[in-house]
Amino acid sequence: MLVEQRERLQEAVGIIDKISVDPDVEIDYFIPGVKVTENADGSGESGGAYVQFTYNTSSGTDPHVQHMPLTHGYLEKTPQDLANLVTFSLERFMEEIDSRQYGAQ
Repeated sequence: MLVEQRERLQEAVGIIDKISVDPDVEIDYFIPGVKVTENADGSGESGGAYVQFTYNTSSGTDPHVQHMPLTHGYLEKTPQDLANLVTFSLERFMEEIDSRQYGAQ
């Protein structure tokens, strides 16, 4: 990973961390050299860096997990654009969860 990409990712992670999120959703990171959180173990489907969304059900069992791979194209985006993309993906993830829980509207 290039120094410029690492700096952009660090800034994007800072922006994402400031976003208020549903308290039932955890955002984890597997971005070696930038941030790797405890629940992100590198098991993403892409084999590279990713952002992970985890929704913990009210029963505490069967959490829903989604990986958002950080592809080369994403690494070239500005920090704000990348943060917006992650936010959009998180909103879509929450819509999927709502659809599963409450049925399609």
